[in-house]
Amino acid sequence: MSDLNDPRVFFAAERTLMAWTRTAVALMAFGFAIERFGLFLHMFLLAQGDHARRNGSFWVGASFILFGVVVAVLSVLQYRSVLKTLKPVEIPEGYWVNIGAYTNVLVAVFGIAIIGYFILTLD
Repeated sequence: MSDLNDPRVFFAAERTLMAWTRTAVALMAFGFAIERFGLFLHMFLLAQGDHARRNGSFWVGASFILFGVVVAVLSVLQYRSVLKTLKPVEIPEGYWVNIGAYTNVLVAVFGIAIIGYFILTLD
């Protein structure tokens, strides 16, 4: 529990949550790029007459996206545990403390949707 009675403690926790949000989105974007590059190579090799499977890039890309989902969810849990330790005086009156958490949950849902899309379009 904080003894500072200062809203900056809350805002520091919220900035940390948003940093984890950026990390989760970056991991998902990297995974998406890996998966799509594998699809590009697959299509390029098919045009050359070679047969290539894109399973490797699919699983690596999907793993990065899934890792981003896990990071987003875990950061929300960590943020919520920090909020429990704060006193009401440390949270500005009328401030919506859950918008960052909702954002991370939405990022996680989008990550799961991307993985679902990849699975549905897998050769």
